[in-house]
Amino acid sequence: MANAYTDILSGTSLGANLVKAAYDRLVEFALRSQPQYRAVVDKRPANQTMPGSSVVFNLYADLSPAVSTLTENVDPDSVAIPQTTNVTVTLNEYGNAALVTRKLRLLSLSDVDPGIADIIAFNMLDSLDQLVRDVARAGTNVARENNAVTLFNAGTKGAIHSTDIFQSKHVRYAVAKLRNAKSLPRVDNNYVAYIHPDVSVDLRAATTNADWRTPHAFSAAGNIWGGVVGTYEGATFIETPRVFTAVDGNGSTTLATTYQTLFFGKQALAEAVAEEPGVVIGPVVDKLMRFRPIGWYGMLGWSIYRQESIYRVETSSAISPPQV
Repeated sequence: MANAYTDILSGTSLGANLVKAAYDRLVEFALRSQPQYRAVVDKRPANQTMPGSSVVFNLYADLSPAVSTLTENVDPDSVAIPQTTNVTVTLNEYGNAALVTRKLRLLSLSDVDPGIADIIAFNMLDSLDQLVRDVARAGTNVARENNAVTLFNAGTKGAIHSTDIFQSKHVRYAVAKLRNAKSLPRVDNNYVAYIHPDVSVDLRAATTNADWRTPHAFSAAGNIWGGVVGTYEGATFIETPRVFTAVDGNGSTTLATTYQTLFFGKQALAEAVAEEPGVVIGPVVDKLMRFRPIGWYGMLGWSIYRQESIYRVETSSAISPPQV
């Protein structure tokens, strides 16, 4: 007579109901990148008159230099002080919300309340960062690499080839344009640049004496070992995957991916806030008190304050293959 086993395999023995999959009750969050762009907003109302649907900033304009000599017995003509220019920031409501059921909270293998609160809070930071980035990248000052030719305030993203990668010359161009526009540097005597990791590889891989790598090999090898651009050619670089990219470059059957590297001086962006964004715990109002709302809300807005303090460089990258 064959042995009868008390096992799991047969599906009809003792182990069938008693041996089950185990779960880790610690639920990890998705990988996240650090929000960056709101950090460059440095212009806010200093003495706002009243609450309003928008906030208008005024900027004085300077007189033209007076370089003519005065005549001893002639009273010079007076000149009119120029009219101010305006920058308007329109305030809008932003927010997101989740409605958590009592059943989920009672039956979940893990305590979901802290996780949901964290997800909502990060969604707020993530959303605000994208809103600010999209305002910043709408600046009018741009250099585009179109088929190995750098065009200033001209060309199109559709003419950026996959070989039109970011180079040291683009850093020099952007810094020179900002300085020429009298934009004030942000960190010591340097501007701040947000660069995508793919684009950073292109910049750090160039090896001529006029490029990034050779000087660093002899004088700042720590940046090579750390894989960071650091401060270079008048700009302090912050590497972030939050840089705007799009598959809208040149290509016949496939399109090149384009990247927008942004350089900032002081007072590039203005912000007005009616209510600072924050997490909101809503009231439980259903008849059986089963649905608990949680979300975030804010009312604020942004605008470019000084066009002279933003410069955008549009290129592709050697390590981003063309995508359909």
